[in-house]
Amino acid sequence: MPISQRIKTPGFYALLAATVLFLMFTRSIGGTFGFFLLFGIPLFCMTPLPPYASQGEKIWQYAYLATCTIIFLFLILPILIIIPLSFNAEPYFSFTEGMMRLDPEAYSFRWYADIFRFGMTAPDAVEGWWTDMWNNATWIRAFRNSFFLAIASTALATFLGTLAALGLSRPEMPYRSAITSLLISPMIVPLVITATGMFFFYGGTMQGVIPGYPDGLAKTYLGLVLAHTTLGVPFVIITVTATLSGFDRSLIRASQSMGANGFTTFFKVIMPLILPGMISGALFAFITSLDEVVAVIFMADVDQRTIPRQMFSGLREQISPTILAVATILVLMSIMLLTTVELLRRRSEKLRGLSPG
Repeated sequence: MPISQRIKTPGFYALLAATVLFLMFTRSIGGTFGFFLLFGIPLFCMTPLPPYASQGEKIWQYAYLATCTIIFLFLILPILIIIPLSFNAEPYFSFTEGMMRLDPEAYSFRWYADIFRFGMTAPDAVEGWWTDMWNNATWIRAFRNSFFLAIASTALATFLGTLAALGLSRPEMPYRSAITSLLISPMIVPLVITATGMFFFYGGTMQGVIPGYPDGLAKTYLGLVLAHTTLGVPFVIITVTATLSGFDRSLIRASQSMGANGFTTFFKVIMPLILPGMISGALFAFITSLDEVVAVIFMADVDQRTIPRQMFSGLREQISPTILAVATILVLMSIMLLTTVELLRRRSEKLRGLSPG
């Protein structure tokens, strides 16, 4: 339906009336504009009803659209609200009058710059600025730790999770349900219990077991990588197992009948088909590691603070909108990663013939 016809619908007139009422009660131009966009976009994207639809069906359609929009706002607004707050020129966790008036002077990138400057020995120096920032900036060190742990644990979790999923997908595997439940238990058991067990196991039981770590693996990068791997493996198992559910095992027999060994069969036949599930599981494991704070609180030393741990400490020690700037970056990264997961899911369905195209 053309836009000229959509603006003549009763739903659009109702949206205009609601927008005027919102402006009268809030007296906020920015808030009113956001209200109009949030309810207007779903209205314009809604599939038009057929001409023979009754009045009751039309009312139900608009009520259903409004209800879904309200539920969506209830879920997403607490996340999206931090994005404009991160550009606040003042050191507050609330909207100032200038921000509500959309005054350009009320917005600033100072808190994004503070990510690179906070903790530096000489933030205004010209010579040696990069080295000072890389080694001393608090948030940069947290980013370094987070991405190192996330990349290392994701690689290990993807390897172990894929092996486990391949074994569990075999029909002759005994006690498949029990083993699967055990392997995915880290995402079911309360994280505090899991982190407490990790701390006592890596810090107490592992003392003197691994050469080079006489005090155990607690407070070490290796211990943190293993802890994050434990939390990421269940996601890889679930996604790869779901991909293998539609896998045609006659392809394996065909490959073996043509003389291919197990190594060639896996990399030439199995892996191309399960690769979307592997990547999806790896992305979920990466996000889990990047957002993990409870295990880090138990397992990490002072020099091993990650982004969530630094945010948690910042809320307790020094409240600064820099936390909102970092949170905004994490939200945007999560959106990009989840979008990638969705694209891979659609590709996997096409490869398995579950969707057209």
